[in-house]
Amino acid sequence: MKILVAGATGSIGLHVMKTAIEMGHQPRALIRNQRKVKLLPHGTDIFYGDVSQPETLTDVAENIDAVIFTLGSDGQGRIGARAIDYGGVRNVLQRFRGTQARIVLMTTIGVTERLGSWNQQTEVHDWKRRAERLVRASGHPYTIVRPGWFDYNHDDQHHIVMLQGDRRHAGTPADGVISRAQIARVLVSALTSDAAINKTFELVAEHGEEQNNLTPLFATLLADDPRKNEGILDLHNMPLEEEPGYIIDELNLFLKTAVSI
Repeated sequence: MKILVAGATGSIGLHVMKTAIEMGHQPRALIRNQRKVKLLPHGTDIFYGDVSQPETLTDVAENIDAVIFTLGSDGQGRIGARAIDYGGVRNVLQRFRGTQARIVLMTTIGVTERLGSWNQQTEVHDWKRRAERLVRASGHPYTIVRPGWFDYNHDDQHHIVMLQGDRRHAGTPADGVISRAQIARVLVSALTSDAAINKTFELVAEHGEEQNNLTPLFATLLADDPRKNEGILDLHNMPLEEEPGYIIDELNLFLKTAVSI
């Protein structure tokens, strides 16, 4: 597959680029900073654009079969969360209207937790959750992955576990941990697994060996209810009807132009 990686030079994005190549795909890095090209694998296909500036993304969907979002606002507060975690996803998705591209979106474990100090200060969880809703509304075959804390796993902690309902809200590694390399593997593998289509899940690792085949793990998950725009077992603590008007308008725009799977 020809895969656009949005967030390609981030700590997860770099692993995704490497993993995609190892799995025989052709990744294209979406980056805005030319100085970061040196971080990418030699010979990488590159598209220069800024996800927060839609005018730079005009041709981003050309010859692309799938998109993996590993965007992160990296501590830029509410402005960054809105512009990158939400706006970046919205702006890229808009360029893929009318296509059958597969979409994989990485957000975070605990994304439905709204009352903690981190979300109160930054609204990162809320904006990431709104981005999830855009992906579900787009009509594209999608997978939404909410990984635990990056690389906090022990040397013998590689057994991949997929959870649903997002009930781990400690805001610490107690919520779950997993290596960056394993996150990348799951993100890329989801693109070619029918068992992963239209599913939302949290991703952690427990003590034990990593599984060779991820399909049985994807297959045990429940698909999201198409009548609702939430992870299948998520808390109903962010009602759509209470969202700002412009957020509802943008979501409805995606629903009206959704493609068929």
